[in-house]
Amino acid sequence: MTQGAQLDLVGLDAYLRRHIDGYHGHLKVDRFKGGQSNPTYLLQAGGARYVLRKKPDGALLPSAHAIDREFRVINALRDSDVPVAPARCYCADDTVIGTPFYVMDFVEGRVFWDPTLPDLPRGERTAVWDDVNRVVAALHSVEPSAVGLADYGRPGNYFERQITRWSQQYRASETEPIEAMHKLMAWLPERTPPADETRIVHGDLRLDNLMFHPTEPMVVAMLDWELSTLGHPLADLAYHVMTWRLSATEFRGMVGADLLALGIPGEGEYLKRYCERTGRTPIDPAQWEFCMAFSMFRLAAILQGIAKRALDGTAASADALETGRRAKPIAEAAWRQVRAHWGGN
Repeated sequence: MTQGAQLDLVGLDAYLRRHIDGYHGHLKVDRFKGGQSNPTYLLQAGGARYVLRKKPDGALLPSAHAIDREFRVINALRDSDVPVAPARCYCADDTVIGTPFYVMDFVEGRVFWDPTLPDLPRGERTAVWDDVNRVVAALHSVEPSAVGLADYGRPGNYFERQITRWSQQYRASETEPIEAMHKLMAWLPERTPPADETRIVHGDLRLDNLMFHPTEPMVVAMLDWELSTLGHPLADLAYHVMTWRLSATEFRGMVGADLLALGIPGEGEYLKRYCERTGRTPIDPAQWEFCMAFSMFRLAAILQGIAKRALDGTAASADALETGRRAKPIAEAAWRQVRAHWGGN
């Protein structure tokens, strides 16, 4: 945490008193360290704790930092099997603290940054990853219209739209040409699978975007919904399963780890359990490899945006520039997998 949150505490306190039932007491604000996108703060008042997420200050890429969408989706999922922090209020008025923001309840728990879970015993590692699998399957089992999210995104043509979007975002934030990204931008549209599905997708399904119970191997909240929309569940799943395809130095991956000894399922076993939980047939290997290449391309585009914000001075984290530098190796890893599966240069 860091002190001196640089927010208008008087204006914020007055707003919260009007919009959160039971809010009272002296407001104290601390900023969470880490995170690359939307600045996040711990609010404490009257013995209660809340979390505030806001847009960054400064010029932003189009459609980025969708605070309003984050609030909408966690509010919609509050009664589903997907664990989320209870949403409290959304403020579109940027005169209160300088940008739009929303507030949700603080959820007590643990965040794991290393997917090999080195501090847990073997049995708990197995249980943690099984519960993560359960939660991902639960999200992809929600019918959007049943929770009021039928219009949360455009149904159909998800891959085409996403490839276009992230290609545009990459070009808008390119600080130096990455050859592998340009090859992917040319290759991906030609290989888009014909079958399409529409479900709620989180968009950033990493282990560190899940909050776990303080002592039990159980997910208590799925966090950071900024990139959520309606889309293809296998794209969301592939982004999540990149952990099995990347190394720790590339991006918090598990390549090179002895998963059997650790008690962590292999990629094939993990996918099988997901299919069982969602009731889907085994995933076509060619479609899955496309989804993996697409997901790495998308991650590289996200990282490039972080790098650009770091250079522009608008990044939410002090280590943003170092994180952004991973865009090139991730793009190159994606292109290596394309070549390994389909051949070519």
